[in-house]
Amino acid sequence: MSVPWRATKDGLELRVRLTPKSSRDAVEGIETTADGPALKARVTAIPEDGKANAALERLIADWLRLPKRSVAVTSGPKSRIKTLTLSGDTAALSAKIIVALEK
Repeated sequence: MSVPWRATKDGLELRVRLTPKSSRDAVEGIETTADGPALKARVTAIPEDGKANAALERLIADWLRLPKRSVAVTSGPKSRIKTLTLSGDTAALSAKIIVALEK
């Protein structure tokens, strides 16, 4: 199975398929989209004024136990498919994602 992240010089780029206005905030594993794998996430925030994007950044930071400043939406701010940049050591970030997905 391919993974929804790739290494960059500053950390990782993570592809996420976001569902806003959900009943709960959650990461639900990896799904295959037409463009490849993406992490499936849900947030309760509405998709207005960047609220859902901010909620997604908080969700991923909490899920991976990262500082909130280490996670940022860098592509697709108005799309369901987003790219997040995770700042830090590439190997450590990859390991954190793998461990979090196994829970």
